[in-house]
Amino acid sequence: MKQFLKPFLALLLIFNVISSAWAELKLPAIISSDMVLQRNTEVTLWGWSDQKKVTIKVSWLKDKVETKADKEGKWEVKISTTDSRASQSIIISDEKSQVALENVLFGEVWLCSGQSNMEQPVKGFNAQPTFGTLDALMKSANPNLRLFTVKRASSKVLSDNLEENEPWQEATPQSVSDFSAVAYFYGQQLQEFLGVPVGLIHTSWGGSSVQAWMSEEALSPHQEIDLTDVDMTKGTQRIPTVVFNAMVNPLIPYNIKGVIWYQGESNRSDPEGYKTLFPNMVADWRSRWAIGDFPIYFVQVAPFTYRQDQNVYQAPKNSAFIREAQLECVDLIPNSGIAILMDIGDSTTIHPPRKKEVGERLLYNALNKTYGFTSIDGDSPALDTLIVSDAKCILKFKYAERGLYAYDQLVGFEIAGEDRVFYPATAKILNRNEVHVSSDQVKDPIAVRYAWQNWIEGTLFDTNLLPASSFRSDKWDNATRFSNQ
Repeated sequence: MKQFLKPFLALLLIFNVISSAWAELKLPAIISSDMVLQRNTEVTLWGWSDQKKVTIKVSWLKDKVETKADKEGKWEVKISTTDSRASQSIIISDEKSQVALENVLFGEVWLCSGQSNMEQPVKGFNAQPTFGTLDALMKSANPNLRLFTVKRASSKVLSDNLEENEPWQEATPQSVSDFSAVAYFYGQQLQEFLGVPVGLIHTSWGGSSVQAWMSEEALSPHQEIDLTDVDMTKGTQRIPTVVFNAMVNPLIPYNIKGVIWYQGESNRSDPEGYKTLFPNMVADWRSRWAIGDFPIYFVQVAPFTYRQDQNVYQAPKNSAFIREAQLECVDLIPNSGIAILMDIGDSTTIHPPRKKEVGERLLYNALNKTYGFTSIDGDSPALDTLIVSDAKCILKFKYAERGLYAYDQLVGFEIAGEDRVFYPATAKILNRNEVHVSSDQVKDPIAVRYAWQNWIEGTLFDTNLLPASSFRSDKWDNATRFSNQ
């Protein structure tokens, strides 16, 4: 009899484990008390249950909503939100259990992603500060600003939930200290400006490549993906698709207003490839969220020495090429904008400490393009036309309606002739919107470059003090720089 009972009890135990996989009503980690739901739209709530019928009762609607779980136990509903500033509640129940969500707000929800410069917290990294930390923390308590951080994770297959993740938190000195500095400065000022609640979802990983943030469907047309024998413990953040699977897919379809993105250093060795991969990543994310072409505002990598000879001129050692690729992505990605950092890099660290300015420049883009405050300029000046006259290159710029500006002298300009050798040049702002560039060593110039090196401090701005990106008027792959040696 005992011999018969042992296998029977084992089977019974297996059956109980299987049948209780969703024995209790379960919600994804991104849906919790204290969350912010995108206002004035139709948001998605979802979860899992082993019961067929699930009921959702929300405080802002009179009637409850009922839905059914599918054969895998997943259920999903869409519910309209309003512009109410009042705290809301949600009760979700099935025939066995109930989950109550409290202190829910309607507002603006932004996803904040990228690599270490997005990841850098308000308190800074060890021996790498974020300027303004203590002042920011003293003023950080704000019940209308809510924060959610996705913990580092990776997966070879698509994950449908975040494991062991903390719920949404109100902004306090403690929660803000560990939160992304760029995201915090962006969201804190957005909340103050609009006067509505703001929710920030932070998902980033230092050293990550754009390939890691792409789905297999988006990346596979560009490279072969076989993760069968890949060691996930080594260089995880650069393994194709695994970060997307574990740190982005579980957030979909939580409704967002848009994305801010700070990444590119890990892809600087292939600037041409980045111009294909990054736009494809954005298109794929938009397709998966299925809420239209939401805005994405991204950061151009800042000047830095990269521990290499500052006289390097060719790609990929010259980071001016990846900055150029990122600038060109603005035209390749609809409903996008870029924050230029030519004046706030740091020669000694790849993590520039002036993160508040980064958040502000992203915010200028959003306020101008997404929220319709056209008096707030979000576009840095960009080269428009080049005219050669009397041995001078005359440069005219777009996005500089009120003119150009330099704190002191313009530096970093070079010109070249047919020999494709660039010489240091003198540059001056004339006629408000023109830069005249010349060199005694180039009698017949045909091309101009500005700030075309790894480390340099930008000197060209518009009247709103937004810096111009490094740029070149040529597309030469074999240009050189004049040397006295």
